[in-house]
Order: sequence, then structure tokens, then C-alpha cells
Amino acid sequence: MFGTKPPASDGVCSARSDSDPEDSEDLTEVVCLESDLQDGQMMEVDVGHHSVLLTRCGGKFSAVGNQCTHYGAPLSKGFLSGHKVRCPWHGSCFNGHTGDLEEFPGMDCLPCHKVKIRSSKVYVSINKKNLGQQKRIRSMGAAAPGVSHTILLLGGGAASLICAETLRQENFGGRIIMVTREELLPYDKTRLSKVMNVLSDTILLRKREFFHQHDIEVWLQKEALSVDTDRKTVTFDDGAVQSYDQLLLSTGCRAKGLDVPSMTLDNIKMLETPEDARQIHASSLGRKVVLVGTSFVGMEVASYLLDKASSITVIGSSEMPYQNTFGREVGKVTMMMLLEKNVKFHMNDFVSEIKGVNGEVKEVVLKSGKVIPADVLIVGIGSIPNSEFLQTTKIQMNSKNFIIVDKYMRTNVPDVFCAGDMASFPLALANNQLVTIGHWQMAQAQGRIAALNMLNKTTELTSVPFYWTVLLGKTLRYAGYGEGYTELVMKGNFESEERKFLALYLKNDEVIAAAGLDYDPVVSAVAERLLSGEVITKKEAQSDDPRWLQVS
Repeated sequence: MFGTKPPASDGVCSARSDSDPEDSEDLTEVVCLESDLQDGQMMEVDVGHHSVLLTRCGGKFSAVGNQCTHYGAPLSKGFLSGHKVRCPWHGSCFNGHTGDLEEFPGMDCLPCHKVKIRSSKVYVSINKKNLGQQKRIRSMGAAAPGVSHTILLLGGGAASLICAETLRQENFGGRIIMVTREELLPYDKTRLSKVMNVLSDTILLRKREFFHQHDIEVWLQKEALSVDTDRKTVTFDDGAVQSYDQLLLSTGCRAKGLDVPSMTLDNIKMLETPEDARQIHASSLGRKVVLVGTSFVGMEVASYLLDKASSITVIGSSEMPYQNTFGREVGKVTMMMLLEKNVKFHMNDFVSEIKGVNGEVKEVVLKSGKVIPADVLIVGIGSIPNSEFLQTTKIQMNSKNFIIVDKYMRTNVPDVFCAGDMASFPLALANNQLVTIGHWQMAQAQGRIAALNMLNKTTELTSVPFYWTVLLGKTLRYAGYGEGYTELVMKGNFESEERKFLALYLKNDEVIAAAGLDYDPVVSAVAERLLSGEVITKKEAQSDDPRWLQVS
């Protein structure tokens, strides 16, 4: 669990005996018979038209909210392992007894409700004041008078936000300063390539009042220029110098541009901010769009623009989309999905020249000699860590300028931590091999680990990577770390429009990762098995009997 157990007033579940008096402040209903739910099972029940998740673990019944606090997925369709419930959509985990969040990308806990057994009937009670409540924010402290200890967080993304929240959840009473070069408070960046005409205030992860309430300072539109780790100071672009006691580096990465002339033409777009997303949406309406890049950004933007652009052409440097992440077989399926919607692909090719007229792109010339007309050119070919301001420090980086950390998110310099997309970290799942994983859930997990270790609450990073991408309204989910896989087991339907498949990646006859389309909650189940250290064998992977995942 994250930190200490919150007090009962925060909404923690409690059980009542048969002799407990009825509480007039509660709405109580019979939801099932005691025999309807066996140990290790869960089910959705209704109390006053409110969806509740009822679980039975170790003989104990518990009731929590049924909607994941991330995007509202029904947890009853997820995966139950012991007391832990894992969301079927994006892998968030919750304690089934208390509702506490145990794994991201969800940020908040579940509301908890009272359960009692009487005459073999199961009763669930919801406090009337909490009717309709779908989330519960964990108990958090604020700054304490006289505590001067300052923790400086560089970057305003997922890692910094979770680091700040974890510090306050753990009753850190010092000063917390979060600094970002963006003009917005921390927001959900995963939405930008999926809902591109998004309004900025609809994707904020926390409102301004939240930061005020918990004494988390946020400095917007301010960028670090240099760090002096001996004096423990950071100098910013406005000339300000801020001292720190502990520092988190989480300035993330920026989009990588094409290495060709004419990248400054007006209608060349890269996706980094909500304003970029809105510009791509507006400039693509009814126009010829060329997309460079066939990983998450490129494919998601192509999918989003299907009913908006007059034509879409995708250029990829590999044989198949997502090849480095999902492999050729899954990449082929995703390419077919877009080909059927008249998206054109030019694979194993590169942009060699961009031709412009009156300051705008008109043609894209490929290495193969093909010339593609373009009204808008969108580039999504990878990212570069924002670590230049650290070049003169003692902080260790790898050859690509990602910052090297240990399993506690510590750099080689005392009191300097790093988390998020710019971190090169030891992944427990891959025998502590140093990796960089630029995905949302992992950045959140690292932010939490950094905070706990800042407070000398020694905690290792053990999270299993879990990420997702959306194509044509369908979500492809992925868990684990499949680099270096030697064998692939695929199940399901790949050819018809109603595609539904599962890909299991094996190395040394063991499953190391899984990808699934419309195969919920199997990817979440695999993530839980990988986290527990329980080996999924090749024989199990090849089996058509789903009981190996306890999924019907």
C-alpha cells in the first residue's frame, strides 16, 4: 500500500456484526446471498442505483466503488488476486479491503462501504453523504511551521506530481516547489494524441485549489538553466536562483525533429502540448496529411484524423508499425486496421527532402524517390531527453543523455533523484537491466518511489510496465517488457473487422510481456502474474485453457 492507512473518516471499509444497529445516515440494501460469492471471487452489485464491487477474500466480504478512478472502467471486469483488484483497461490496482490505490495510472483511492452478513444475506451500506462519490483522495498533510527543508521538483509531469502528492501523504512538512516551463498545471498528456481538439482545463490532473490546500508551490513558464549540486542551487531562465535540500529531475523529453532542411516551415507540426494538439486538429481538417513515424504518436494521430483529413499518408522507417514495441506480427494487424480505412503507408523509407512554397510544406520527398503532396506534415519519430542543462554537473548520464538512477531513483549525486521519461533505471522484471520507458504509469511509479526514498523510507521500484494505445476506437494494451523476446504465441481473430487477439512474448520459455486487443482482462492478469514473480510457462501460454490466468 502507499504509505499509512488513512483514518476511517476517509472512507475506509468496515464490517459490522449482526448486532450492529442500523445507521440512519446509511443507505442499506441486500445485494446477494452469502453463498453467491465464493472465496477469491468478485461481483458487481447495486446499492441505490450505485455500482459497488463486492469481493470475498480469506472469508471476508468487502465493498468498494466499482469504477476505476482513472477512466471509470468497471473493476468487476478486471482481475482479482488475493486482496488486490486490477483494472481491466489500464492496469490500476486497488486494495479490495480498503479501496486504497496500489498501482498507477489511477491517482485516487476508491470509496469504501460497510458490509454485514445477516441470516446468510449480504448487506452493503453506503453513507448517504457519499452517494455518487466515485473517488477518494488519500489523506494528505501540508507544510508545517518552522520546517525549512525544501524539495525542488523540476518538471510538471506525472512523476513530479505524484512525487509531490506522496510527500504530503507521508506527512512531509517542508517546502515543495514544482517548476515547469509549461503554462498549465500538470495535465493528462496521454489524451493529446487521442482527443486532439481538447480544452486544456478538461485534462488537468488537479485543480489549482488542490495545490493551495496542500502547500505545493507550482511555478509555471519557468525553465531551469543550470544546477550546482555542490551549492545545491538551481538557476532559472528569469535569473532566479533557488536552493534545495533534495532535488527531483523530471523534465522529461521533447519531440525529435527530422534531420533535413526546411523543418521551420509553418505547416510542420510536432505534438508536445495541448496547443500543439489543437493546431494539428485545426490545420488537418479537409487537408492532405503526411505523418512521419509509426509508433504511438504517429499511429494514434492517424487514427484520430481518419474522418477529418482528406487523405492520410504514413511514413515509417521499419517494415511494420510498432515493430520495436509490439513486434512485426502485431504491427501488421495494426497496419491492416488503418489500411482498411484508406490510410496509405510507405514503410522502410525515410524523408530525404521537404519542399515548400510561400513558407509552407507542399511536398515530401522520400529516400526511395517517391514524392508525396502534403498540406500538413506531422512528425512523431521519437524524443530527446531535456537534460542539456545538466551537462556541466557530476550527474551521470548514458550515451543518449538519459540520467542513470538506481532502483531507489537516486542519481550518483547525493540528494539528487530522477524520475519519468528521462530516467535510465533498473527494471526488476528484466533482471535489473537499465532501460528507459517513456510511459505514463511508469513515470508515476517512479515519482512515488523517489518521494519515499527522499524521506528515507527505503523502497525499491518493482512496478511492471503497463501502457496502451488507441486505434479506431479500440484499445491495444501492453504489459511487461518484451525486448529480446525469442518467440511469440498469438491467439484470437486477426483478419475480420471484429479483431480480438492476444500476443504473448516469450524468452527462455517464459512469458515476459503480453499485448491484447479486446482481450480484457488478460493483459492485466499477466501484469499481476509478472509482478508476483510467478512464472508463466511456454506450456501455459500455448494452452487454450484460460484457467491458467483464472480468467473465464
